[in-house]
Amino acid sequence: MNWLKLSISIIAAIGLFTHSLESFSKNLQAQADSKLKSILLNISKSKLRAFMLGFTATAIIQSSSAVISIVVSFVDAGVLVFKSSLPILLGSNLGTTITAWLVSFKLEMLGTFLIAIGFILGYFSGKIKLLSKPIFYLGLILFSLELIGANLEPIKESPKLIEFLSLASNPFFGILFGIVITAICQSSSVTVGLVIILSSQGILNLDSAIGIIVGSNIGTTTTAFLASLKLGQAAKLSAIANLCFNTIGVLIYLPFYKLFEMLITNISSNITYQVAFAHLIFNLTIGLILLPFTNYFARIFQTRLEQIDSKH
Repeated sequence: MNWLKLSISIIAAIGLFTHSLESFSKNLQAQADSKLKSILLNISKSKLRAFMLGFTATAIIQSSSAVISIVVSFVDAGVLVFKSSLPILLGSNLGTTITAWLVSFKLEMLGTFLIAIGFILGYFSGKIKLLSKPIFYLGLILFSLELIGANLEPIKESPKLIEFLSLASNPFFGILFGIVITAICQSSSVTVGLVIILSSQGILNLDSAIGIIVGSNIGTTTTAFLASLKLGQAAKLSAIANLCFNTIGVLIYLPFYKLFEMLITNISSNITYQVAFAHLIFNLTIGLILLPFTNYFARIFQTRLEQIDSKH
């Protein structure tokens, strides 16, 4: 096996997937930016609606990192009240589960079709042309997943690599893998996509897959931290709140990881669907558990903000 050639092919395929996600996200953000502020102001007054806004925005844009970064910047600009941002942050975690279902449904052939449609629509004018890029990049996302799957296939021939990946069956190692991979890729969608592909090829078992996707929730918070570094204290607190929510979620999961795995195995016998269900159920459960307490968390963080301001 030519490991150099294989490594370059895998990196290139992941790079195409990451670029496709980023381009898809930025294109939709640019089209929605003019209306986004008024929508945020109206919807964020209700915790449940704010939660659903975070879910919907992430499901459409396909990047919780992008949505969280936007929320952090809006808090800094005073467009969004800090307290109202917290349910949106919780909802954005749930929105990432859509990517898992896209991968598990194996819609790669649809990707080629969407690329062709997006390319053709680019020659039209008006509103039709505006649709061309999102369609094209969505197709590229699905197409790149097929490339990743094809390039990861030879990994089965390496017992040492399989043995290393099997360490993720320990929930602590699995969570650590998820944090590191997501922090490097700057996208939990990339991590979840890789996990489902590796699971479908028999390279990762369900227990390893669950640990990694749970850890990816913490790893994705690094983007918000980077976005908040040049912003004010309120924006930094939003980023810290996002980290706290995801860390609490992991701490809730750890004592019940065996029961959680048993629940997932009873839902489906197909491992790709099992991973997608695990991702969905984990984020939905944590979101619903923490949502009623967002005002309590807001008071704690705002008290801290006032203490910081009083020192300056």
